[in-house]
Amino acid sequence: MAEEKKQPRIGVFVCHCGTNIAGTIDVESVKDYAATLPNVIVADDYQYMCSTPGQAKIIDAIKDHDLTGIVVAACTPRLHEPTFRTATKEGGLNPFRFEMANIRDQNSWVHMHDPEGATAKAKDAIRIAAAKASLLEDLYPKSVPVEHAAMVVGAGVGGIQAALDLANAGIKTYLVEKNPTVGGRMSQLDKTFPTLDCSQCILTPKMVDVGRHPNIELHTYTEVESVDGYIGNFDITLRKKARGVMSQDEATAKGIVGGGCNGCGDCAAACPVIKPNPFEFGMAPRKAIYIFHPQVVPLVYTIDFDACVKCGLCVEACGEKKAIDLEMTDTFETVKVGTVILSTGYDMFEIEKKREWGYKQFDNVITSLEFERLICASGPTGGHLIRPSDGETPMKVAFVLCAGSRDNTGVGKPYCSRFCCMYSLKHAHQIMEKIPGCQPYIFYMDIRSFGKMYEEFYYRIQNEGAKFIRGRVANVLEDAKTKNLHVYAEDTLLGRPVDLEVDMVVLAAAVQPTENIDPVRKMFGVSCSQDGWMLEAHPKLNPCGTTTAGVFLAGVCQGPKDIPDTVAQAEGAASAASIPIHTGKVELEPYFAQCLEEKCAGCGMCISQCPYSALDLIEKDGKQVMHVTEAKCKGCGTCGGFCPGGAIYMQHFTTPQIVAQIDAFLLGGEQ
Repeated sequence: MAEEKKQPRIGVFVCHCGTNIAGTIDVESVKDYAATLPNVIVADDYQYMCSTPGQAKIIDAIKDHDLTGIVVAACTPRLHEPTFRTATKEGGLNPFRFEMANIRDQNSWVHMHDPEGATAKAKDAIRIAAAKASLLEDLYPKSVPVEHAAMVVGAGVGGIQAALDLANAGIKTYLVEKNPTVGGRMSQLDKTFPTLDCSQCILTPKMVDVGRHPNIELHTYTEVESVDGYIGNFDITLRKKARGVMSQDEATAKGIVGGGCNGCGDCAAACPVIKPNPFEFGMAPRKAIYIFHPQVVPLVYTIDFDACVKCGLCVEACGEKKAIDLEMTDTFETVKVGTVILSTGYDMFEIEKKREWGYKQFDNVITSLEFERLICASGPTGGHLIRPSDGETPMKVAFVLCAGSRDNTGVGKPYCSRFCCMYSLKHAHQIMEKIPGCQPYIFYMDIRSFGKMYEEFYYRIQNEGAKFIRGRVANVLEDAKTKNLHVYAEDTLLGRPVDLEVDMVVLAAAVQPTENIDPVRKMFGVSCSQDGWMLEAHPKLNPCGTTTAGVFLAGVCQGPKDIPDTVAQAEGAASAASIPIHTGKVELEPYFAQCLEEKCAGCGMCISQCPYSALDLIEKDGKQVMHVTEAKCKGCGTCGGFCPGGAIYMQHFTTPQIVAQIDAFLLGGEQ
């Protein structure tokens, strides 16, 4: 027997949110108005509805007044909808019979100088919410199983940490890296601030760990080709780029006993092709068959097929190992995982766009990453800092901070790149340590030493003798005869112009999203901020998650952050990604499309409109009808709005509910 439909009985609860709402809106007036609305049985207010006493008011009211729906007028649903849903459930109602009116973010905050207008708007919002609440129905979440495996995309320090944490938690983890080795940007650094630890000394053990961990399947020189599925059941196709060289495992799989690359380097010694090494920013050569550096993981050579002339000398040098296959082609593999962590890192801003600083115009203007390679013992000069123009040791070096960061000219980036101040302080220390008598000059706008022991490091560099000049550099010009550089700026503390002649200029260039961030984030359905960084679900309450369930973020792909923050976020992302896997199933919000099959003409026009690939046609009772994969559907409503036959409706956002809201706004609730 069908359940008898009860007459709507709505309870409205207005929150003061301290003075966030009550400081602008006349809460008493709003509450009294709510009590007069159709189907509203009880209206109440409280200073903090999200508090335990506030929730108790909701629970008691449901029981005392036999309510069928709840409206809370408070702050954003992103913050407190789960809280009030739980209170609604504890009162004995289905939790989806709750509706929220956001009278803080959309009202008191934006109309704080118009109390009367804000109060009138709050009344409108509550009237609209109550109209919808009168038509809400019981909804029940569904559960889907979760594959006991995860994927980490990007194997910099963030990706490495996330993969190790997942693997140590007993989860099979696929670690995917587009380059031939793991390590990312950190492997290019000499030392890390403020402790001045050797970067490779910290990173290499972790690189080795991911290479030999039994729960990690490492896919280097590999990119994500396509993504299908949903949380718990992602089917991800990987493109394994042709490396031209087989690992020992790959050789064994092909029946070459004792074969495969062992990293001896005989092939590179025989190769006649010489190219600039991108790992060293072109400051050192490499062969067409190469490794980035001696600590690479895995230790397998790679052929640059764009440069290779296929002379066969490397094959001959490899001999019985038979590791080299000059005819190798890309291969594809599809794996199934439950959750994904994106940790795709960053690129450097093309600082040559800022013409006034002379990068790529003057030999002795370099970037901070180029400085890292020049000062690094494993770099192209063996750690001896030299001027690129003549190989001489510089004795006066200017560091230009905020080079492209905090730049609202439209050429640079408006945001702070966060770690440039600190690594420039580190660079100043390094030249004073390695070159006695060398004088660093740091041109800065602010020194942002926000981390643990960072401020103390700042004072240390001051005491060591670095000279700080507050002011953005206006121009850098070269003395054509000596190749020295003139740095022009205004010292804003002394209020006078500066013309400083130095031997070398180091630009602390801004960081920016990687070149391929858009294809990757779109495949995984992740939004981006206005700056192009991947967007987290909530900056404070869910900084590792995204709006796509089961996809998490770690590291600089989300926004600039230093190594400690990257590692901390990677650990957080790994923890969040492991929860559904260990739980074994995940509960889905019941906000998905439904098809009224008797109305569906099977035209399929909705399928191409769905941004989440959640729709397809199936045959049922001899006709084609639309079918929804509920786990993929995000309830955006695109299909419902497009359907020419009105055959699609959205749960929790049905047409009668939306019409009732419109009527409530335009007609004051009159039908």
